[in-house]
Amino acid sequence: MNTEYAKDVVAWSREQAALLRAGDFAALDLEHIAEEIEDVGKSEQRELASRMAVLLTHLLKWQFQPERRGTSWERTIKEQRRAIAAHLNETPSLRASLTNPNWLEGVWADAVTKAIAETGLAAFPQDCPWTMAQALAAEFYPA
Repeated sequence: MNTEYAKDVVAWSREQAALLRAGDFAALDLEHIAEEIEDVGKSEQRELASRMAVLLTHLLKWQFQPERRGTSWERTIKEQRRAIAAHLNETPSLRASLTNPNWLEGVWADAVTKAIAETGLAAFPQDCPWTMAQALAAEFYPA
């Protein structure tokens, strides 16, 4: 044992887990363990942001291309809502993201970028016209 973090993070992580289980705390690579723990949180935030951007993209398409509405978009909206709800249930601390203006701004920018790429339209609102509660509500579909 003694794999360098930068050379093989998977082997390193297995070794660190074994050291933890063995109680060999003096041998732990604490700095990199702390980084990895922080990265887990960031990964969870990215997952939520990605799913929310897909949801908002499809809500935009639903609103701005009513003639193209179909079961595919509806399934995507439902699936993203389900997955987001599950994610928030598994990681309740992520709920704070839904009210964080900086996070919302980034998610909205991603959603608009995707909507432009997928529709060819460019006239989307600068700010999200819906609350997160609306976007996540099963019965909500923008007119």
